[in-house]
Amino acid sequence: MRRLRRAAGTTAVLAVVALTANACADQDSAGAGGGNPSEIHIGAWLPLTGATASYGVPEKAGADAYFKMVNAQGGVNGRKIRWTVRDNAADPQQTVQIARELVGQDKVVAIVNANGTSQAEAAFPFVLTQSKVPVLNEVGGSESWYDPPRPGLFGTQTLYEDQAAAVAAWAVQDGAKKILVVHSDPAAFVNVAEQVEPVAKKVNPSVEVDRLAVKYQTTDYTPVISKVKAAKTQAVILILTSPEAAAFMKEAKLQGLSLPTYAYAPVAAESTISLAKDAAEGVKAVQLVKAPSDPDPAVKEFRTAMAKYEPGQDAGFLALWGWSNAKVFAEIARTVKGSVTSQAISAAYQKASTVDPGVSPVMKFSTSGHLGTRSVQRVEVKNGVWTSVGDFYTPPTRD
Repeated sequence: MRRLRRAAGTTAVLAVVALTANACADQDSAGAGGGNPSEIHIGAWLPLTGATASYGVPEKAGADAYFKMVNAQGGVNGRKIRWTVRDNAADPQQTVQIARELVGQDKVVAIVNANGTSQAEAAFPFVLTQSKVPVLNEVGGSESWYDPPRPGLFGTQTLYEDQAAAVAAWAVQDGAKKILVVHSDPAAFVNVAEQVEPVAKKVNPSVEVDRLAVKYQTTDYTPVISKVKAAKTQAVILILTSPEAAAFMKEAKLQGLSLPTYAYAPVAAESTISLAKDAAEGVKAVQLVKAPSDPDPAVKEFRTAMAKYEPGQDAGFLALWGWSNAKVFAEIARTVKGSVTSQAISAAYQKASTVDPGVSPVMKFSTSGHLGTRSVQRVEVKNGVWTSVGDFYTPPTRD
């Protein structure tokens, strides 16, 4: 789970970054793709190795499939997209170095579809403030990124807090009057879990909401399930990582506990089903995109392109995240008249009031709104497959 944490050591790195700041701050990216008018050169940092490579590798495959498809069709207004991706292993200091290379050496006009909250935050002073290069569609994020909006920073991912609000409303609408939120104990998870009660009570003031903290990355859920049973709750909301959620589901089944179970987007992953197996059946969650098995034509296009351009790669939720973010960028880039510069693409995002990727919610940006959506897709495990439930849904506002 990626939350806003400025990693230790970032300040020291910024001292090194400052040495190249002046050269980059005045850099004109007008030559899209470093001076090549036939290209739009963009970049990204992704965790392609290390503990979170399971996020970065499929995300890259999905975006690669989209960009390859678009380039095969002639590109964006006749310009091919060149997407330079560097492995940051989810490390903030490596991310700052990569940012210097992408902006200073490769002359990218934007950072697009990168991954990680703390990693991006470490690079913001150099990329956004000093170099004036936009960061677009980052996977991750924090409410503080968008309130107030930061120049050049635009997002497509519904905040974790709003995901919690969405599952809270769903559980209450399904009839639950007593809800237990099971969450990991780090502060980032606690913050998300705390969003459940206010929204649940907004939907039904008589609802009772309690929270149960679990040690992060614990593998023994035996005592946890015992506590859940003792709580006599009517529904459970999981704010856990995918492996933790799977462990919860397996132990619940083993102890004969059957409760309506809801979760936020990090749980709605193929890994949850592969780990929990039949114990995941019936679990409800929210996602940022439609289920990859959805019959919608836009999702079918994704599956077809993945098979053609990224054969052997998993066409799952994470790949669909990458695909969606790539598509949002390309659709907005099409509206740019003339050279696709850093300044031009930032201006185009501010004017992009309706961008429909098909596989994810309609994105609405403006000068005062740099986060494209608060909506989510409800999904449920049916016959061992995550399945879309209804259309995109916008949860009640949080106070």
